[in-house]
Parts: sequence; C-alpha cells; structure tokens
Amino acid sequence: MIDSLAAVGAPAYNAGPMRPPAEIEPATEKDVPDILAMIRDLAEYEKLADQVTATEDVLRASLFGDSPAAEVIFARVGEERVGFAVFFESFSTFLGQRGLYLEDLFVKPEHRGCGHGRTLLTYLARLAVERGCGRLEWAVLNWNTPAIGFYKGLGAVPQDQWTVYRLTGDRLRRLADPQG
Repeated sequence: MIDSLAAVGAPAYNAGPMRPPAEIEPATEKDVPDILAMIRDLAEYEKLADQVTATEDVLRASLFGDSPAAEVIFARVGEERVGFAVFFESFSTFLGQRGLYLEDLFVKPEHRGCGHGRTLLTYLARLAVERGCGRLEWAVLNWNTPAIGFYKGLGAVPQDQWTVYRLTGDRLRRLADPQG
C-alpha cells in the first residue's frame, strides 16, 4: 500500500497562478469504476482500446484483494480526477534492490501541460526513495513523442539496448502447459 509521504493530498507541483496544482490521492476499493474509466481513456489514446478486457470485478480483486498486484494514485484538481498512475514493486538483481515499475501514467487531454504528469511522477519518485528503491522505470510507446519528450525533460534515460518481449493469451497457456 502507499506509504505516508509528506502529506497525501498536498500539492507536489505548483502549476502556476491560473492553474491550480493537482493533489495526489491513493485509490481505494470504491474508486474501481474511476480506475477502469481511466484505463479505457488511456487505451483509447494509445489506440489499444480493443485490448482492454479488465472489468471492475477483476480490478477489485487484483488491486484490493488479499494480495494486491499494484497500487493506483490519482491526480485531483478540486473534485475532478485529472489523471492517474498504476505502479507496482519490482526487483533488480543487479542492484540487489527493489524498484518501482510504472505500468500506466495518464492525464486527461484537456489537463495536459498543467504539470499534473510531473506531479504524479514526483510523487512516485518520492515514494521510491522512501521505500528504498534503486530505480523507477516504465515503458513508452515508440510513437508517443510528446510523452518521450516529457520523460527526457525530467532526466529519464531511454534503455534502447533492451527489447521488451511478451507472452499473452494462448501463447502463454501453451508455454505453461506444453503437454496440453
């Protein structure tokens, strides 16, 4: 679960006098509908909406069940949730330390450019440091040049020497049961 940092809800970034800063709030089980809505919005932006199979029940069990697989935070301005981040702990054998892996970061299009993405990442960086993590990492789609520019502007370095591989669906099941 999310540790108590400076004050949950305290602004992490001042977006300027005309734009109120986002506050960070950890998601709770009652937020599952909003989490799923953000996932769908992100998938639409990434042109991957057809790949979303998550349901509220699956998210509830995965995020708030006996063994939560990930954590979720929202960026909120006033009463409106303007973005979210989904993350989980990882481990680096080379560092011998845990890390945080950012699975998804999304800010609603009408709220981009206001510092809310930076607020979310700043919060995660602080959380990683507080938890003794050796790194915070994530993947970005190659075509998403606005995100790539944003991440590089924060000082993030692409790991171009690595290629991500994935097994899903039938291919995953075939490897899990070569006899079947």
